[in-house]
Amino acid sequence: MTTRNLWIVLALIMATSFAVLGMMGREINRQAPPIPAQVVDTNGTVLLTREDIQTGQLAWQSMGGQQVGSIWGHGGYVAPDWSADQLHRETMALLELWSQREFGQSWASLDEERQAALKARVKREMRTNTYDPATDTITVSTDRAAAMREVKAHYVALLSDDPALESLREQYAIANNAVPDIDRRNQISAFYWWASWGAGTERPNDVITYTSNWPHEPLIDNVPSSANIVWSVASVLLLIFGVAALVFWHARQPKEEHLEPPSADPLMGMKPTPSMKAAGKYFLTVIALFLLQVGLGAVTAHYAVEGHDFYGIPISEWI
Repeated sequence: MTTRNLWIVLALIMATSFAVLGMMGREINRQAPPIPAQVVDTNGTVLLTREDIQTGQLAWQSMGGQQVGSIWGHGGYVAPDWSADQLHRETMALLELWSQREFGQSWASLDEERQAALKARVKREMRTNTYDPATDTITVSTDRAAAMREVKAHYVALLSDDPALESLREQYAIANNAVPDIDRRNQISAFYWWASWGAGTERPNDVITYTSNWPHEPLIDNVPSSANIVWSVASVLLLIFGVAALVFWHARQPKEEHLEPPSADPLMGMKPTPSMKAAGKYFLTVIALFLLQVGLGAVTAHYAVEGHDFYGIPISEWI
């Protein structure tokens, strides 16, 4: 294959790749979960606003963002994925509320028939899209509002210095009193709720959620859709086919000429020029930065073992 043909192939690959990226990006933007002006319960009580969600996102980013847990599966997993955590906690809070009110028992102690009935109800409650574009409002039931407040109280306490959650903060590698401002803690909880709403609510006129049924949450049937499976298998097969095509092409190429190595290192007799000597300090700087990066990497990795300490040294109090 000539050099000109190789450039043509590269241009076609680049054009196709960016065309697919553009089309998929447009589709993602079109189907993104809306950020409502407000979220209210059926009594009209305002639970949170767009400003709460957006300010909460900024506050969450200021404490580490995707480095401390994750949203929609895009971050680190020393702490949990907050959208998945919120979704599960809110679902369980609803099930416990209904179980205690209607049967006088905890959810775990109910028989299979009663659990199945409540699971069907919580699935409708969580997956039904109640966003109204005309008013830019999401409306939830008073029961769900109560569950939201329960989960919110958990996150507000988690991000404070509440001693009851000290062990959980240590497991999540979150410093005590990570967010000192109570208003910011409330807003972070609002952001977590909106992220979980997008993960558990079906798109308009569809049977999958805004995040394509991610994360896995069997309590509300958040399981991989047929499209997820088909595209996942197709992408793996395409990758294998592409690798096989490259190997086949390479095997068909003429063998490269064997080069005899020199009998002596040709650089041994070279004398460094003044500019080469002047570049020495830059090499030292790069080495120092590399060592610093390795050290910080070790500290970061160790957070998965000791969330607040580094081999007994309480570094969370300083950094």
